[in-house]
Amino acid sequence: MAREICLRLLSAAPRTRAQLADALRRKGVPEDAAERVLGRLTEVGLIDDAAFARAWVQSRHLGRGLARRALASELRRRGVADETVNEAVEILEPQQEERTARELVARRLPATRGLDPAKRMRRLVGMLARKGYSPGLAYRVVREALEEEGADLEAVEPPDLQE
Repeated sequence: MAREICLRLLSAAPRTRAQLADALRRKGVPEDAAERVLGRLTEVGLIDDAAFARAWVQSRHLGRGLARRALASELRRRGVADETVNEAVEILEPQQEERTARELVARRLPATRGLDPAKRMRRLVGMLARKGYSPGLAYRVVREALEEEGADLEAVEPPDLQE
């Protein structure tokens, strides 16, 4: 029964070992039986948290523009071990992360035209912050994009940049 539950879940989408263990626990599978099945599925390569984490980082960064911090948080919520999470997010180069932040701002910039520069700054920095970008990087990228547009940022105070 435990094997069938795991295989059904894995056929729908990749899962972490912790996600499968939670599903088995919810279905009332005894812990010793669950461990045997999870161990066997790991041995044969059907459960691979490191591969899951690497694929997750690539997919979510490219698809949603999420930064390392947000990706790490998502992986931890899925039960991936801290060491595996750290290795997975390290594949994202800082230059790639900055390039993605610039692309996100460039996409959102037109929708903020006509607004007060301070409001534009807050909205764009907030959007990057929600995606896990550091406050310093978010502020710098947004400021540069607004300056390139010719926005007058003399009186604009930096948004509250708390980590």
